[in-house]
Amino acid sequence: MGRPLRIEYPGALYHITSRGNERKEIFLDDEDRVKLSEIVKDYHTRYGILIHAYVFMDNHYHLLLETPKANLVKVMHGLNGGYTGYFNRRYGRSGHLFQGRYRGILVEKDTYLVSLSQYIHLNPVRAKIVDKPEKYPWSSYPAYIGGAEEEEWVEYSWVLSQFGNAKSETRREYRKYVEEGVRGKGGNPLNDLHCQIVLGKEAFRKKIKGMVKGKPLSNEIVDRKRFRENPLPDHIIRLVARAWKADSEAIMDRRNKNNIARKVAIHFVQRYSGLTNEEVGKIFGGLHPSSISKASARLKQAIACDKKLLGLVEEVESKVKV
Repeated sequence: MGRPLRIEYPGALYHITSRGNERKEIFLDDEDRVKLSEIVKDYHTRYGILIHAYVFMDNHYHLLLETPKANLVKVMHGLNGGYTGYFNRRYGRSGHLFQGRYRGILVEKDTYLVSLSQYIHLNPVRAKIVDKPEKYPWSSYPAYIGGAEEEEWVEYSWVLSQFGNAKSETRREYRKYVEEGVRGKGGNPLNDLHCQIVLGKEAFRKKIKGMVKGKPLSNEIVDRKRFRENPLPDHIIRLVARAWKADSEAIMDRRNKNNIARKVAIHFVQRYSGLTNEEVGKIFGGLHPSSISKASARLKQAIACDKKLLGLVEEVESKVKV
């Protein structure tokens, strides 16, 4: 797998999950959890990160992490690397502690920060470690509801501000909200995850797609065709028609099956529009889905024998991919 795409910009919010290699424990006692807390506190001070919620389980941890300075990669490299170094020294081991790279989901703050904080705080309950989230000490939740001293590196105010004005009121109302989750109300916000990497409404997803336009997408983005801001079929066909000095309507007419511009257009629409073969077939006069694949294959054969054609195809392709 290639290096996963990390989208960074000032003020970005991420749901971070980092798991132990082979799902092994990354905390063997409370001293280990204290150490990770100290590292996060240090990075809060040094790099200006905001932690809205956290939980340290046995073999993984969750952070709701905001980066006012667009420095996620630097922060997470130091955080996980620093903790791995400590863990290896303490226990006389070497090698990786975490399972690959951390998972970082980009989150629309206004829509999902509160529900994700509930999801994170309920981790110990779902794991059946405790029956009430406030009984688990290695979480930001006890301090959220006034059951523990607030930690200077945790940003409580934004979430609590969604539940009222007076602090006593916001704590009470937030507690009610989390307890609704204990009773099974509220659902899992991660069910709304888009392409395994973005959690937000359509306008937010469109914004993020615009940020990665023209950049290669890694295997971390499972549905890469759907995530990419794809060029429209009409745009692709116009580019091909212009290059071959042809008519767009003629290119889409199935009676022109031997037209090279038509084959190029079919190939590019199939490859870059994100549409299925069936949808592409309808655009080009009702072709059977299998005919779409065959048209692309025939074009590749023609290109292999014609360098001039190859050059023209590559020139159009460079414009389609912009």
